[in-house]
Amino acid sequence: MRAVIFAAGLGNRLGGAAEQMPKVLLRFANRSLLERLLSQLGTIGIEEITLGVGHGAAHIEAELARLNAGNVELVHNPDYRKGSVVTMAVLEDAMTRGGDILLMDGDVLYDRRMLERLVASPHRNLFLLDRDVEPGEEPMKLAIAAGHPVDFRKTLERTHEYYGESVGFFRFDEAAAQDLCTAARQIIADGRHGDYMEEAIRDVLLASAKGRFGFEDITGLPWIEIDFAEDIARAENDILPRLIEADR
Repeated sequence: MRAVIFAAGLGNRLGGAAEQMPKVLLRFANRSLLERLLSQLGTIGIEEITLGVGHGAAHIEAELARLNAGNVELVHNPDYRKGSVVTMAVLEDAMTRGGDILLMDGDVLYDRRMLERLVASPHRNLFLLDRDVEPGEEPMKLAIAAGHPVDFRKTLERTHEYYGESVGFFRFDEAAAQDLCTAARQIIADGRHGDYMEEAIRDVLLASAKGRFGFEDITGLPWIEIDFAEDIARAENDILPRLIEADR
């Protein structure tokens, strides 16, 4: 199993907090998000790691050198100012080399047990779902019906029994990874360069037979995706202390 991490974006919504540094280099308890990712991937035996980079790539390279992380492959997206779907297309080779992959956003502070769930799950194509979803259109939502994922978007359109927030970590087998890259290329060909990479995941989900995708419910585990300046404060004051306690 390999890990492919998205870390190319500008982080515009963070304002000054990310003008120079990519979000993956934000530090909590004196450790960058990238350092935490690499350490926790190592604890579950994943050593083949690819990082999709763009904004602030030189800073990421310097952090990898500091961490002596020579096993991490960097793939540069020259069009990183466009949507993350473009980064997915650029990462096609890394995503489709064979075997299952973990696809991960680099801007998440999370409980290590989430990775353990991804690896141990009987589903080879799966989402992580948190039922404690915040109201509004900002969270990326996963809709469930009859025990299966049926839709995936910030604004849901299909009938469902309930929904939760997607953590931004996924597991895909080789065939699904190839389908994702094909969907990403089609989105770009349609002129939708500004789309999130989650739109490609949604396209594949909706086109797949029931049962191809599953999910793991991680409700109750602490995590936060860092999009806004207030997320940094919440990460430091609420999420991080719970992570430290969980690691004792």
